[in-house]
This record gives sequence, structure tokens and C-alpha cells, in this order.
Amino acid sequence: MSRTQRLRRYRTIWISDVHLGTRGCKAEFLLDFFRHNSADTIYLVGDIIDGWRLKKSWYWPQTHNDVVQKLLRMVRKGTRAIYIPGNHDEWLRDYTRLQFGGVEILEEAIHVTADGRRLLVMHGDAFDAVVTHARWLALLGDGAYTLMIWVNRHFNTMRRRLGYPYWSLSAYLKRRVKNAVQYIASFGDAIAEEARRRGADGVVCGHIHHAEIRDLGGVLYCNSGDWVESCTALVEEFDGSLEVVNWMTRRAFDPLSLELAFETEPLDDVLESVDQQL
Repeated sequence: MSRTQRLRRYRTIWISDVHLGTRGCKAEFLLDFFRHNSADTIYLVGDIIDGWRLKKSWYWPQTHNDVVQKLLRMVRKGTRAIYIPGNHDEWLRDYTRLQFGGVEILEEAIHVTADGRRLLVMHGDAFDAVVTHARWLALLGDGAYTLMIWVNRHFNTMRRRLGYPYWSLSAYLKRRVKNAVQYIASFGDAIAEEARRRGADGVVCGHIHHAEIRDLGGVLYCNSGDWVESCTALVEEFDGSLEVVNWMTRRAFDPLSLELAFETEPLDDVLESVDQQL
């Protein structure tokens, strides 16, 4: 099957909470997603780069750089990219309405679907009381979350050696812990109410690492998830229909074999690089 035949094109793709610059980021999965999917417009809905973690210690492997380069190549080939900063990359909010490498930086946006629905697009951290009113507690929570991701990574290394598939500890805890479930519901209600107040038909956000689409009192609530735990994206077809794509489930690959696959670039990317140098 040719590369062109393998490429799935959407009208719009929303990606959030990649957390480049952290060891928990699954950059290899995101690269694989972008090599099989494209769109007329891509929204980067915050926490793409984790400035909080990078301030503490620098971690930037080649795969993280490859994600940035892949996005910039997609922009050069005609994709519109809109970056809406979150709390972990909040420093970019000083540069809203500017462009970097063709990527537009906006505080928030209104997206009109193919079937005419108006969706408010924002990261969502303004509706997180912990981040808004107690930054020190949020930073403490970030440290605990980083520890959980570290445990999860080594736990899954052992699972892989024993022949078991990937399993997300943090996602499991979120589903099982009552307070986390209540928090997810409250967050959705609060941000949907803001969309209703502004006269939008729905809202697209990230921030809480929990992908879903649901109706909240007549407002469509969409969360694009993350690329630390679940590897999910929100996509719009050309008829305006929306879907959450779980790339880890859809591809059903072994993370170790995927990492090895990215030691070399595809031929068309290599040729493009040579052409630019010439």
C-alpha cells in the first residue's frame, strides 16, 4: 500500500496536552498519528510544550524535535495550524495574534464546523479552580503526576517484557477515584456553561487528559484528551461529524517496535530536507 493511500485526511484535527519536554510524552505515537492523518486545519489546544517541566530540568530528545518539525512541514504543505496556549505553555500567551513558522498563536478561537455549528476552542485551565486560585498546589500536583507517569512507564516496561499490552495507571486511577470523576464532570459543566453564555453551540478543550464527546444541556462538550496517557485526538469529517480517535487502540502496536521504527525518517521527508538544503 502506498503512503498516499495510507494517509487519512480530515477537515479538522484537535490535539492537546502533548507535554513535549517531559519523559511521559508519547512523541512516537503522535508522530505515527501525523504520518497517517492530515487535515485542512489543526488546532493545538494547549500544553503542547511543557514549560513547567523544562524550567526544572531540560529534557528534549530527538523525537520531541521531530514532532515540531513534522508540524512545521504540514504547515508548509498547506495545513493551517492554530496554537492555543495552556497553563504549561502559558508563556506563549504573550505572543497571541503572532505567527511562528506559519503557526498562528491565539488565546482562543471559534471554529465553525462543516454543518454550521460554532465551537468555542480553548485549553480550559481558566476553569480549573486549582490552577486559577492555588498555583502552588497545582505545581505540587504536577510533581505527583510526574511521579505517577514515571511509575507507569517502568510498570509498562515490565508488562511488555512479559508479553502484555500497554496499560495506563493514571487513566485507571482517574476512572476509579470518586473525586477525580466528580472533578471531570464539574470541569465539563463549567466550560460548557461558558460556551452557552457566549452563544456557542459547543466547546472544544483539553487540560484534564480525558477525551470525550457528550451533550451537556444542549451544549456539545468535546475534550481532545492527551498524548501522555491515552494518545487521543478529536477529528472532524468533511460532513461536520466529530469523533474521538484513540490512536493507541486503533493502531494496536507495541511501543518498543514503534520507537525503533522512528530511528529513520520516511523517504519523502529525507528528500524534502535535501531539497531545502540545496
